[in-house]
Amino acid sequence: MAEKITLSVIKADIGGYVGHSSSHPQILDKAKDLLAEAKAKGIIVDFYVTNCGDDLELIMTHTKGVDNQEIHKLAWDTFVACTQLAKELKLYGAGQDLLADAFSGNVKGMGPGVAEMEFVERKSEPVVIFMGDKCAPGAWNFPLFKIFADPFNTIGLIIDPTMHEGFKFEVHDIKKDENFFLSCPEEMYDLLVLIGSCENYIIKAVYKKDGEIAAVSSTQKLALIAGRYVGKDDPVLIVRAQAGLPAIGEILEPFAFPHLVSGWMRGSHYGPLMPVAQREANPSRFDGPPRVIALGFQIAQGMLIGPRDLFDDPAFDYARKEANRIANFMRAHGPFEPHRLPLEEMEYTTLPEVLKRISEKRK
Repeated sequence: MAEKITLSVIKADIGGYVGHSSSHPQILDKAKDLLAEAKAKGIIVDFYVTNCGDDLELIMTHTKGVDNQEIHKLAWDTFVACTQLAKELKLYGAGQDLLADAFSGNVKGMGPGVAEMEFVERKSEPVVIFMGDKCAPGAWNFPLFKIFADPFNTIGLIIDPTMHEGFKFEVHDIKKDENFFLSCPEEMYDLLVLIGSCENYIIKAVYKKDGEIAAVSSTQKLALIAGRYVGKDDPVLIVRAQAGLPAIGEILEPFAFPHLVSGWMRGSHYGPLMPVAQREANPSRFDGPPRVIALGFQIAQGMLIGPRDLFDDPAFDYARKEANRIANFMRAHGPFEPHRLPLEEMEYTTLPEVLKRISEKRK
């Protein structure tokens, strides 16, 4: 039986350069050095280090399976070392995603975002890794539905016999910590009832009807872990492509529409998700607008062949222009909803402290 490969994407905001806008080159170099040492020791098969805004992104392949303690400790130790460097450089918010003092066996629940999947490599194994900044995990709900359930986006659902049966969605209720499994197209309306509420229900994974993994996202919500605002969640997403799965073009197509996501300035606003090349993932206008990058890899014997910067394409120029237009419209609302998040979503920001002060003035 062929050996399975595990693809792990683990990220954390360990310090912004300047403010929350980007990542310092020395931080990226430090992470590369540490993962290169791990590769030389045989802990991982291959790796790639990048950033989306102020988030440090660790992309790793290995044969140890998901939720492996050694891999998660490697990521944690890398973040801790990079945080120390960030503090020396006085980067902003150094270590803000590290919500624990010491590693406890798994980085889930400790602050960093995690998306992992295990599979047997096919004859050709293309994957797309999406990384967001200034947005929440619910940002993937809309594109994942379009990719795996909407025939107006993915023609393969109609004309490809290997996709015609549809896909199964795992949805996570992040407030009650419950999971739902819904099959499309037969339970499409039930799925939409849940995932249309992006702040409560998040698509955690997508599977073929035979159980083969197709996509997996990070669902960690920092405010729920910390009980207070400590920065936005800035999620990651892995999507496998082709040969019974959506084509690369079908996977990218939903991002031609810059849909609204929560996040942006102080994690307290709705704004358009702008698809950009990695070099342009440095949000600055009102700490935004929210950004998403897409790196494509071919995986061969665990090696990461790539990346191809998939949004570095003039075909997405209109989406970027439209995102700026929507950003102008939303910003014109200032502190008014629907630009500012509704009150129930503001409870983990610094707003409750202001409301407490106001209540003391009540007569």
